[in-house]
Parts: sequence; structure tokens; C-alpha cells
Amino acid sequence: MPDSEHEHAPRGVDTTRPSVSRVYDYMLGGKDNYEIDRQVAAAALQVAPDAPQAARANREFLRRTVRFLAAEAGIRQFLDIGSGLPTQGNVHEIAQSVAPLSRVVYVDHDPIVLVHGRALLAVDETTTIVDADAREPEKIFDDPRTRGLIDFGEPVGLLMFGILHHLADEEDPAGVAEAFIRPLAPGSHVVISHFHNPGEAHPEVSKQADEAERIFNEHLGTGRWRTREEILAYFDGLDLVDPGLVPLPEWRPGPDDHATPGITYHTFVGGVARKP
Repeated sequence: MPDSEHEHAPRGVDTTRPSVSRVYDYMLGGKDNYEIDRQVAAAALQVAPDAPQAARANREFLRRTVRFLAAEAGIRQFLDIGSGLPTQGNVHEIAQSVAPLSRVVYVDHDPIVLVHGRALLAVDETTTIVDADAREPEKIFDDPRTRGLIDFGEPVGLLMFGILHHLADEEDPAGVAEAFIRPLAPGSHVVISHFHNPGEAHPEVSKQADEAERIFNEHLGTGRWRTREEILAYFDGLDLVDPGLVPLPEWRPGPDDHATPGITYHTFVGGVARKP
């Protein structure tokens, strides 16, 4: 690995170990990634050549759902768990284009995400970033930066884009989701996108999902392509918003959407639900 990569890496960033956030950044055409991340991406692309399209579909799903929450559901405060690297069309930019006083708390624990996030939000009083792991909901809720921007007595938009599939089964992702949802006020909305294994409904796609899961776990130590029933369990007790849990491009697509995933179409799904 070139010395220049080490020299330009922010303090605390290990360029010898791949990062989920940086691999995702590479798939989106970003520049905040290193050779080790590109190696993992290359392995994933051998199985799913259209993976960058799936990553873009997730960003477009984020844009549509955040706009829906701000414009139609009236949400004015957002908690984004596992926010990842900043890119164009961040949650606060989308929400504030609809409602300028919308408040956003980003949560991540990847050092490079924190460096770039803090630089981006340095002069923004309506947005902050909290250094915490998604498996620490109480720490996130109790953080003074979270409490400074979010009133949990009012509806919240809880965003979990591409995060729960990085929790292993033994880490109880459904329990983690429930721990985030339980304290939210009625009228809150939850958005989740998740890797999906369609099983017998699409046998060839299921094989691809199995191989992608193997590669992610071999290189990143994380990644679960779950069944529809497992993903729906995250929404227990909530009212799914039409069209329900669907492949990302099928959630209320609009004229500005351009992602066209191929074999990954059925392996990345998402939904929005309201807390009654």
C-alpha cells in the first residue's frame, strides 16, 4: 500500500482494515476509501457486478423516504443510525429543503465518518453527529447532543439505512430495532433498508445472496442477507406505509430515480412504517 495513503488518512483511521462505510463510498463513486476497501469491493463485484447500482438505489430510497417524512408525514426531527460517509443529498439537506428548521442527529462510530461529518456540520446548529455504535441505543438516546436537538415527546423519523444487516443474529438486530422504536412518540416513522435473501422465490438470486454474504463476512466480518419474514419482524407493532416492504426501486419511485440494479434488485429491500 502506498505511503501516501497512510499520510493522507485522518488520525485514527486504519487503512489496513476495510471499512463498511468506505466500501459503500467506493460503490457510490466516492473518494474517501483506500486500497483495502477497493479490494473488498472488487470481490463483491465479482458476485454482483451491479452492486454500485444497488448502492445508488439505497441513496435514492433515502432521498424519497426522507422527503416523504418531511413533506407528507410532517416529521421535523430525524435520528439517522449508522449514517455513513457524507455525500450529496444528506438527510439534513433533503429534510431542510422541505422544512428549513428540521433537526438531524447522525450516529456513527467509524473514525473517517466522524472526521468528515464534523467538518461538514461544524457551523450547523440544527444538525450534529454522535460517536456511538448502533448496538448502544441507550447511549445514543442519552447523549447530550441527541437531547439537545431531539424532543422525544414529539414524533421522530428513525432512519436505519443499511445498518441492521451488519448486526449478526446473536446480536439480536430485531431487539436492537425494538430498543430504538420503543421510546419514540406515537406518529414517529421508521425507515429501514436491508440486504434480502429471497429464497425459493428467486433461487438464482438466493445463491448470489449466499455468496455475497460469504464474501462480506470473509473480508468485513459482517453482513447478513435475511428473509422477508426476518426483516418484517423489525416493523412489529408498526403500521407499514404503502407499498410496504419492497425492493428499493419499487418504493414510490419518481422521475429523478435512475438506479437500475440487475441481479441485486431483489436482494436489497426497504420499507417505511408509522408508530400508532
